[in-house]
Amino acid sequence: MPELPEVETIKRALEPDLLEHSFTEVGLLWAKSVKKPSEEEFCRLIIGSSVKAIDRRGKYLIFRLSNGLKLIIHLRMTGTLLLRKPDAEPDKYARVIFYLDDGNQLRFCDVRKLGTIYLVEDETSIIHDMGPEPMEPEFSPQILKRQIIKRTAPIKAVLCDQKAIAGIGNMYADEILHLTKIHPLKKTCELNNLQIKQIYKAIQSVLAEAIRNQGATVSNYATPSGQAGTAQDNFKVAHRFKKPCPTCGTEIARIRVGGRGTYFCPTCQPAD
Repeated sequence: MPELPEVETIKRALEPDLLEHSFTEVGLLWAKSVKKPSEEEFCRLIIGSSVKAIDRRGKYLIFRLSNGLKLIIHLRMTGTLLLRKPDAEPDKYARVIFYLDDGNQLRFCDVRKLGTIYLVEDETSIIHDMGPEPMEPEFSPQILKRQIIKRTAPIKAVLCDQKAIAGIGNMYADEILHLTKIHPLKKTCELNNLQIKQIYKAIQSVLAEAIRNQGATVSNYATPSGQAGTAQDNFKVAHRFKKPCPTCGTEIARIRVGGRGTYFCPTCQPAD
């Protein structure tokens, strides 16, 4: 699933090509991708509107339109947004195509058809109950502690909980915990102040590095130009089952935490 670094990469890549451009047509190749409003209403409302700003909230992209509406896209497991020239070859998994006034096309592609699109007046009707943004200046060790310290769940599960912290998902939570040498099953309420500060610093560094590398391509994710991200080349544990830990050489282990496949080093991240 695209996480904060992938969605932020898409946002930054689309801004130069979409801002102040308008939608001239919409092709709904898989109409069920659009959850709100109806198919007819969606096309009627979006055609003729222009993109005034693009924001990100957690793993959601928010396109702020000239008519006051918000186009919200959640990529979920296999969604991608590709910017194509008018004469580009068809994309096999294109579900929705947005035609732009400069002739280009923004194609929402989704292998498993799990991604969702909304066009609403109030973004909070779709995006709500989310924790703080970990890359915002106001995010601090104190805010992190407030969000997680009373939780009894394993720290891996809490890092992936969007109500606790927005945008962090499975693979980056694994990388954050490896950097801090904390076992993924450690109960969050048992973390001390030093460990919370270490987690905070790891969140900042892991996410920033992933954004610099344009996200991680481990399955379907691509940048709007169709290029793969390279953040996965620097992963220490995520998706590296039975490979040697780059720190100590121990084989990377895999367990399930909160229903998610979780990778860690048994030596660097010992259980208490």
